[in-house]
Amino acid sequence: MPGARGLVLGALCLLGALGRPPAGRREVSMHFNPGWNDSSVNLLHVQAVDANSTLHYVWSSLGVPAVLLLYTENEHSTLHINWPQLLSPDPAGAIWVEPPSSVLHASAVVFTKLFEYDGANASGPARALFYPPYDLAAFSWDSVNRTLNHTALTAAFRGTGPPGTFHNGSIAFQVTAYEESSRDRRLPGLLHTANSSKLEFVMDGVAPRGNSSRFVLEMVMVEGPGRHRRLESARSIDDEYTPTIFEMVQLVSEPQGTHAGPGFLQWKTTAYGAREAKRENGIRCRYSPLQAVNGTLLGPSIAHAYFGKDVGGLAAINISFGGEDGEIYASTGYLSWYPLP
Repeated sequence: MPGARGLVLGALCLLGALGRPPAGRREVSMHFNPGWNDSSVNLLHVQAVDANSTLHYVWSSLGVPAVLLLYTENEHSTLHINWPQLLSPDPAGAIWVEPPSSVLHASAVVFTKLFEYDGANASGPARALFYPPYDLAAFSWDSVNRTLNHTALTAAFRGTGPPGTFHNGSIAFQVTAYEESSRDRRLPGLLHTANSSKLEFVMDGVAPRGNSSRFVLEMVMVEGPGRHRRLESARSIDDEYTPTIFEMVQLVSEPQGTHAGPGFLQWKTTAYGAREAKRENGIRCRYSPLQAVNGTLLGPSIAHAYFGKDVGGLAAINISFGGEDGEIYASTGYLSWYPLP
């Protein structure tokens, strides 16, 4: 029964920049709370350097969990953090890069809410009965330092809901950085380069509030001025690495009037209902159209720390897990989804 076992759900995506290809490899390093000696807060700086550029990924669960991507045309660019300001109620300006003129692309993905709905008699979230949402800003997060692996270039942000929710279950954002181009051996076999990193979203042991529950992850995209977003879908007859998965989706952020390369968030439309991903435990992923967000981003978050207090020009996208095959994770107690930033 799902109420007794909970569920595990996992998904994968890639996040990165589509700028000049790196010259072979990037030198990658990971730094937990750089310049701050307190493990009760979580900030992970991933720095990837080649001969001409530097990628700075800043992952954090401060306030609302988020990742900040800064692509610089300078192999010596450095990330700076004003910690007292970052931990204050108004963190605007607490994160910056030197030299500022080296930044070609800046964007953030903020993971705001997790929705749950009754999918028994609904063809999708639009017509479903929703339970009260989980606000990820209210979660408690384990220290990332416990999971940081400098050799494998991996780390995990594991969060639990407020008391009385989730029934000892958890969610996690698992991060992997790359030094060179390759393809994941694990399904869905995402192809990555040294200009990208991997994010795996996992739900483990979360007890659904109904027998036919489906889940939706809400993400808000933040960018600087002068960029244009588009959502692309590419379909193929077959894929030798992930047979039966015919769609690859990517959210691309393109500059207007500059030579800066675009940034992207990319995923295949599948998640998995077991720790060992196999075709038979695949779970369909749906995605909503990209929607403009009125007003400013609720915070605080590391997006505010870089872009400022009144973060505007926002767009949201929802990723839903399950459909006619949604009972897979209700029976296995596991779900995993992989986008590629």
